[in-house]
Amino acid sequence: MTRERVIEKVRKLLALSNSSNQHEAALAAAHAQRLLAEHNLAMSELEVREEGAGEVAIEVAKTVPKWLSALFATVANGFDCFPIVTTTARCSRLRFIGVGEDPAVACCTLQYLMQELRRLASAYLRASEETQGRLSAADRQRVRSSYLLGGAQGVRQALAAQKAQTPTTSTALVPVKDALIKQYREQQIGAIRVQRSRRSTVLSAAFQQGRSDGAALQLRPETAPESEPLLPGL
Repeated sequence: MTRERVIEKVRKLLALSNSSNQHEAALAAAHAQRLLAEHNLAMSELEVREEGAGEVAIEVAKTVPKWLSALFATVANGFDCFPIVTTTARCSRLRFIGVGEDPAVACCTLQYLMQELRRLASAYLRASEETQGRLSAADRQRVRSSYLLGGAQGVRQALAAQKAQTPTTSTALVPVKDALIKQYREQQIGAIRVQRSRRSTVLSAAFQQGRSDGAALQLRPETAPESEPLLPGL
């Protein structure tokens, strides 16, 4: 019997345990507890199965830069979500698909990290111009992009280390969440088209500094944003 079928069977037995027939209720409860023990299941798995998957999204400018795509995928993975980008004539939507509070936490974290990396990139650019003199618009863009790409990689390293130490989901719950997310995708989204991003030429010094600063960032905002996100400039 697969884990999903065991969970479904336990849920039915628990429903029967509320029967008005005391003998039937007792047998159902005992059988449910035996299945939980035999398959190393926790009640939290049943609660997650009942809750189901959903999504939270933020809107950004229509063209999503490579650093933001990388950061989006990193945060989604860090909080056990599946990332999907949907592009319209007006904007792009970064969609986190997950279970319970995972998508909302991931979305809030992404907004926070976007803001912090942009702030750090601007500071790095100002410091560079103080030492090198005024840069051309093209050079400023290269420095900023290289720094932000490094920042996204630094965040990825930090989130991976944090997840290894304190996983978002217990090992037992991972297959349950994965199944719910897959079911949601199949029902709500359908086939997904994968797009490959073009290679970027980066400036080593800016990239390395961005990676160092990104790895040192506090990974979660202290408080959630109070209002709906606007279209952030890229």
